[in-house]
Amino acid sequence: MDLFAGISVRDYDIAVAWYEKLLGAPPSFLPNDIEAVWEIGEHRYLYIEVVPEHAGHAQHTLFVEDFDAALGAIAERGLEPADRETYENGVRHATFYDPDGNEVSYGGAPVA
Repeated sequence: MDLFAGISVRDYDIAVAWYEKLLGAPPSFLPNDIEAVWEIGEHRYLYIEVVPEHAGHAQHTLFVEDFDAALGAIAERGLEPADRETYENGVRHATFYDPDGNEVSYGGAPVA
């Protein structure tokens, strides 16, 4: 099974630039002139699509193996999370908001 998680945006160029910083790479492929797709894992894709009337409502969490390394790499590319928290069970969570207000969070396992 493949997963395509979509995010509606207002401005294609602004969104592509922001997601390149967040994800650390240019899009994996461009299906047309209003969509950009990043392969974030085998058979797992995050894509943006220009759909202004739906922009700002997405909520996705990417659970990563090395939370600190992922956030460090994102910071090196110029983005900082809006919120960081650690749940009672030790799971860590950091939330980023794209220019349209869409939420893309990173999660990580408790520190051993």
